[in-house]
Amino acid sequence: MGKNKLKKFADMATFRCALQYPREVLLAEGFPYFGKWNGGFFENKGPITLELGCGKGEYTVALAKANPERNYIGVDIKGARMWSGARTVEEEEIANAAFLRAEIENIDKFFAPGEVDEIWITFPDPQMQKTRKRLTSTRFLQMYGKFLKPGGVINLKTDSPFLYEYTKRLAELNGFEILAITDDLYGSGMADPVSSIKTYYESQWLSRGKKIKLISMRPRSLENLQEPQADDIEKDDYRAYTRHTPMNV
Repeated sequence: MGKNKLKKFADMATFRCALQYPREVLLAEGFPYFGKWNGGFFENKGPITLELGCGKGEYTVALAKANPERNYIGVDIKGARMWSGARTVEEEEIANAAFLRAEIENIDKFFAPGEVDEIWITFPDPQMQKTRKRLTSTRFLQMYGKFLKPGGVINLKTDSPFLYEYTKRLAELNGFEILAITDDLYGSGMADPVSSIKTYYESQWLSRGKKIKLISMRPRSLENLQEPQADDIEKDDYRAYTRHTPMNV
C-alpha cells in the first residue's frame, strides 16, 4: 500500500465527518446514530439525502454547500477515495455533510424507518451480469424502503445505457412516479444546478463522448417489487475499461 493511501487512511480516522463502519466493525459495535442522525450527529433537524457510491464525494459536498438547510451523507466502502470530500468538509467546516465508509449491502443497518428523504445513486457499476448487485435492483430498492420516508425520491445518474434502460423498465413495471427522465442530460436541456454537478467519473465518461442519463423516481411502494425482463437489453460496449482506467487510455 502506498504512503499516500496510508496518509489518507490516517486522516480519515481523525475527521469528525467520516464515520467508518465496514461490516466487521458494524457487527462488533453496532451503529450509534441509528435513528439519531438528526440531533445526534447533525445538530439540526434537516431532511437527509444519501449519495450511494459517492466516490470522491463531489455530489455530497456540492449539495451540502448549496442547501445548508438539508443534511447530506456520502456512502462508499473506499476510504481513500472519500478522503477528498471528507477533507473539504473538515477544512471548510461544512456542518451539514458527512461520509460513511460502509458496504451498501448493509445500508439498512445505519438508518431507521423514515429517516432518509432522498437517495442519489451516482455512476454505479451497472453489474450487467449480476442483477442482485445492481444498486437499482429490487433487492436494493426493497432495502432502501426500510428507511426511505413515504414519498421519498430515488435518483439515478449514470453513463450506462444498460443500467438506464433496466431501471426505466423496473420503474414502469412497478408503477413508480417518474419525476424526470432523460437519456441525454446535457443535450436535453434538463440539467439543473443539482443534476449538473459533475463527479470525477462523470467527467471521465463525458471526455469519452458518453451521454449522461438521469432518472428521478418516487416509488409508490418498495415492497413486493417485480424484476423487469432484461435479457434483451443491449449490453454496454465500453465496459472493458474499468473505473480505474486512466483518462488517456
